[in-house]
Amino acid sequence: MGNFIKGMDLSTLLEVERCGGKFCDHGVRGDAMDILKNYGMNMVRLRLWNDPFDEAGSSYGAGGSDIGTTLALAKRAKEKGIGWLLDFHYSDFWADPGKQTLPKAWRGLNAGQLETAVYDYTKEVLARCKKEDILPQMVAVGNELSNGLLWPYGRTPDFANIARFVNAGIRAVREAEAEMREDCTADAQEGMHEDCPAEAQAATRTVPGREGISVMIHLDNGGNNELYRSWFDSYFANGGEDFDCIGLSYYPFWHGTPAMLKANMDDLAVRCKKDLIVAEVSMGYTMEDYQSYEKLAPHERKGMATRRELADAIDYPMSPQGQSDFMRDVLQIIRGVPDGRGRGFFYWEPAWIPVPGSGWATEAACAYIGESGPGGNEWANQALFDYDGNTLPALKVIRDF
Repeated sequence: MGNFIKGMDLSTLLEVERCGGKFCDHGVRGDAMDILKNYGMNMVRLRLWNDPFDEAGSSYGAGGSDIGTTLALAKRAKEKGIGWLLDFHYSDFWADPGKQTLPKAWRGLNAGQLETAVYDYTKEVLARCKKEDILPQMVAVGNELSNGLLWPYGRTPDFANIARFVNAGIRAVREAEAEMREDCTADAQEGMHEDCPAEAQAATRTVPGREGISVMIHLDNGGNNELYRSWFDSYFANGGEDFDCIGLSYYPFWHGTPAMLKANMDDLAVRCKKDLIVAEVSMGYTMEDYQSYEKLAPHERKGMATRRELADAIDYPMSPQGQSDFMRDVLQIIRGVPDGRGRGFFYWEPAWIPVPGSGWATEAACAYIGESGPGGNEWANQALFDYDGNTLPALKVIRDF
């Protein structure tokens, strides 16, 4: 995979394809993964929701992201020589700083029982990954944990419970990793699975010095240095276990200027001595509406996340050139982090193009997270493919950097 991660979050890809999405590079149709690999992608990031289904067994949407969907995408990536990051949300649907909803099956549990549930669930998922020969190279224990996880018990400022829950996930990863190594050693001694030791050390190609599965802790608001300083100080003060890398989300519409991202990453590299990965990043390339592609009535659409007032407030125009310039600047920031701690990035949902039937949430999903709809695609104007599925110039910047 190389030492610098050029990653893409492709969690909705199977759904987009089922709904008719097609992808092309210079007029030649192809598999989106193949196209992105040709532009330098060496890892995929795939989210996992515990039970993203309503009472009737229908998907909550937004790609599904149940264990079957996630592993199907991971296997497809592996067949193409692409590594993967497993992103645990510890929720049945979106988990982020605005919501960290308990999985339906975990409702009514106390903090101690939730700690056990996190450990057991993490261990079970990794056991299935091992059984299906698709262990990830990296695991994010929770998603955008700025305000905690598993609310209300693990909501900031209750860092005692936050550390407790995150520790449970980390322990499960470390134990799964140790068991993997033991099995690989035994198999090697018996002359079986000669490639197993290489798989067990796959993360050394991702995070130097780490053998096995690398563990990430991921916050949002990558331009907010005070958030990161106070969060990790509180985490370690409450017995937080060691991990390998800090993940940052950085969206210029919400998370400050590139200069703020740079200042935060430079400080964290020295202060925390952890490798840093921009775990989510994107930039728009147009403000053209895509209602005709979704084929939804206005009242059925949430509309694009990059509202006009947000787009007007940043220094990059919402154009293919603006998207390219933004990515070039972000890549330079990551490369320039002190001590070589800037390890790479994951572009968020570059293939979530607007197709009928692929939206951010169903009605049942909205009810689960306590938000109102409507549905539809919020992200299509921030993809790395245009609305018709054609590659955009920013991919050349990524490939050639």
